[in-house]
Amino acid sequence: MSEPAFLDVGGREVRVSNPDKVYFPERGFTKLDVVQYFIAVGDGILNALRERPTTLERWPSGVFEGAKLSTRQDNRGDAFYQKRIPKGAPTWVESAKIAFPSGRPADEVCPTELAVVPWAANLGTLTFHSWPVRRSDTDRPDQLRIDLDPQPGTDFADAVKVAWEVRTLLAELDMAGFPKTSGGRGVHIYVPIEPRWEFTEVRRALIAFGRELERRMPSMVTMSWWKEDRGERIFVDYNQMARDRTFASAYSIRPKPRATVSAPLDWDELDDATPDDFDLATMPGRFAEVGDRHAGMHDDAYSIEPLLEMAERDERDHGLGELPYPPDYPKMPGEPPRVQPSRARNSETDDAT
Repeated sequence: MSEPAFLDVGGREVRVSNPDKVYFPERGFTKLDVVQYFIAVGDGILNALRERPTTLERWPSGVFEGAKLSTRQDNRGDAFYQKRIPKGAPTWVESAKIAFPSGRPADEVCPTELAVVPWAANLGTLTFHSWPVRRSDTDRPDQLRIDLDPQPGTDFADAVKVAWEVRTLLAELDMAGFPKTSGGRGVHIYVPIEPRWEFTEVRRALIAFGRELERRMPSMVTMSWWKEDRGERIFVDYNQMARDRTFASAYSIRPKPRATVSAPLDWDELDDATPDDFDLATMPGRFAEVGDRHAGMHDDAYSIEPLLEMAERDERDHGLGELPYPPDYPKMPGEPPRVQPSRARNSETDDAT
């Protein structure tokens, strides 16, 4: 093990243990490279995380071949999600109290200054998963998050095509969105909203948005929760607006061999971008040149009332109500059965015979 490094970050001393430990063998990037990356894009990632409850995705042994992330079903992975503030955290690492879908409370890391980010990186954090709320009100989102998730047979270029229709629809609603790469094959779009509605209402608004997108692009967009029904289309993951669901923040590093990062973009950059353009090595230079593309995101905040009106029309005129929640959620009011369509069809066949 190498001797620890000590970095001054905004007047805080941040200790980096074993700084020469290789985190990305394919590229040769070390733990210290990771920490210094986050400092280089500091204003950007702090803008994405400030005052937001944040889950830490920790890869303390790095991203080696065969490494996997622990899940609820299998906790024997090499990496894990930290949903509570770690014991022994410095006093300047603040927290926010959140409630899980079960109702259980927790105190999550809530970054308020840049030093928190490299401190977390020293613990192996590569990806920061911030909630779409501020600490002042953790029940009412101030962001509508649109996750365009490519399914097998589709790719980033397909997600970009759908993103342009997202922009068109947002403009019709007098709203604006801020795109970024997911760091993988997808596209994320943030829409700043007034923090007046709770998660269930904002999720309902996103479902209405996704259904309209599906009507406009039926061959390219799907709202099906069930993978067997999605086909080669872009899935609008409406459950990203369910409580305790997040996606990788802007400037987060993804646990991929190339160390790609989630990159905020201007709309006029989207067509020419590819996920591999933005990684741990290239993003600091880009950030120094263009700054944070999402710096002005919260200069305006929009009402979701037009989307809630769309949801009411869908239910009234087309019989389109609730959609399934993730499997770990309690049964929600109006939710359809959480049964895969093929299983439901097989059950009906068995009953008929």
